[in-house]
Amino acid sequence: MKKYKVGMVSLGCDKNRVDSEIILASMNKEYEITNNAKEADIIIVNTCGFIETAKQESIDTILEMAKYKKDYNCTLLIATGCLTQRYGKDLTELMPEIDIMLGVNDYKKINEFINDYINNEKKSIEVNYSDENINEGERILTTDSHTAYIRIAEGCNNFCTYCIIPKIRGKFRSREMDNIINEAKSLSDRGVKELILIAQDTTLYGSDIYGEKRLHILLKELAKIDGLEWIRVLYCYPEEIYDELIDEISQNPKVVKYLDLPIQHISNKILKLMGRKTTKEDIIKKIISLRDRVKNITLRTTLIVGFPGENEEEFTELKNFVKEYRLEKVGVFKYSREEGTPAAIMENQIEEETKAFREKEIMLLQKEISQEKNALKINNVYDILVEGYDGEYYYGRNYEMVPDIDGNVFFKSSIEISKGTIVKVKINDCTEYDLIGVVAYESCQ
Repeated sequence: MKKYKVGMVSLGCDKNRVDSEIILASMNKEYEITNNAKEADIIIVNTCGFIETAKQESIDTILEMAKYKKDYNCTLLIATGCLTQRYGKDLTELMPEIDIMLGVNDYKKINEFINDYINNEKKSIEVNYSDENINEGERILTTDSHTAYIRIAEGCNNFCTYCIIPKIRGKFRSREMDNIINEAKSLSDRGVKELILIAQDTTLYGSDIYGEKRLHILLKELAKIDGLEWIRVLYCYPEEIYDELIDEISQNPKVVKYLDLPIQHISNKILKLMGRKTTKEDIIKKIISLRDRVKNITLRTTLIVGFPGENEEEFTELKNFVKEYRLEKVGVFKYSREEGTPAAIMENQIEEETKAFREKEIMLLQKEISQEKNALKINNVYDILVEGYDGEYYYGRNYEMVPDIDGNVFFKSSIEISKGTIVKVKINDCTEYDLIGVVAYESCQ
C-alpha cells in the first residue's frame, strides 16, 4: 500500500509553529514527512489570520500550493490555522481548491479526514471555537535541533481593541505545569539546549488554574532539567510582571537576561484607545525596575504606529520615548484595520501613507540606537549558541538574540565547531543588528 508523502507550510507566529509540529507528529506513523512540497501527495498550509498582510500571505500560499495539484504530485490540499478559524466556511466558498479545512482546535481529526478523502473523496470542514482545548502532544521539531519553542498557555483575555486573537484562540488557559515540564524533559533528551517559552501573555501563566501567577515557579522547575542551557521568556505584558518573576530572572543562571515587553505605544491616550491595561508611567517604572534589578538585561518591544487617533503629538511622544529609554530591540508595525475589532470602526483612521512614514521614522531611529549599542559590545566576550557555518563564518546567537528576529553573531574559528555547541566569542566589529568576532579558542577545548 502506498505511503503518502505529507508536506507542511507553516505561516505566522511561533505558537502556530508549535501547532504545525504537533500536526506533523500525529501524522508521522501513517505518512512520510517531506520538506519538498513538490514531492508531497498531501500539502498542509497552517495559516495566520492576525493582520491584513498575514492574511494575504496565507491566501497567496494556499493558491500557490493549489497549483501543485496540476504541476506536481499533490492530490489533497489542507488549510488549517487562524485564517480558517477566523473565516470558516466562507473561505472554502471563496477557495474551492481547499479539500480539507480545520480550525485551531480540531487538529486531532486530521488523519480521520484524510482517510475519508482518500477512500471516499469526501471533503471535510471542521472549525470549532473552544475556550478549553489546548493543543498538546508529541512534536516533530521544525527549528534547529538545539532550539525549541514550548507553549505554556493558549488564548488571551486582554481583548485589545485592535486584536482578533481572543475571538480566534479563545480565553486564556494555562497548561498544567507537569505537562510542560515533561515536554521540556523530552525536548532536552532530544538535544534541545535553548527552550523558548511562549503564550499570548506568558506572565499570566498559572493564574487561571492555580489561582496565582506561577511563571517564576515554572522557570525554577525547568532550570532543574539536565541539558537545558538557556531558558528564554517571550510576550510578557509589562503590567503583569511581578517581583518574584523579576527575582527569578535575575537569579536563575539558566534564564537568559532577555525579556520581550509588547507595549505597543507609550501615549496614555493611545493606550486607552487600544484597550491596554497599563499607562505610560507604569511602563516606564517597569522598564527602570527591570534594568535596576536584572544585570545586563536586554529588553525588546513591539510598537504600533498609525493607530486611530494618533496625531503628531502622540507620535512625537512615542519617538521621544524610543530616544530616551533606548530599548535594545524594537519592532514597529503599521496599524492594521481588522474587521470584527472595536478599533476598525473608530473615528480618525490614519492614512496608509502616514502610517508608512511613521513606521520608517521609528525604525531609522532604532537603527541608530542599535548601531550605537552594538558598538559598545566590541571587545566583550559572549557565550554563543552555534547554528551553522556559511563557508567563511560560523554564525549563532548570544543571549540577546531570538531566532530569526534579533540578528546573529558571525565569527571565525580555525577549529571546527559543531552546530549546537556553545562557545565564547570575542566581538571585534558590528553592524546595526549583527555582531562579528572570533572564537576564544580555549572555550573549544
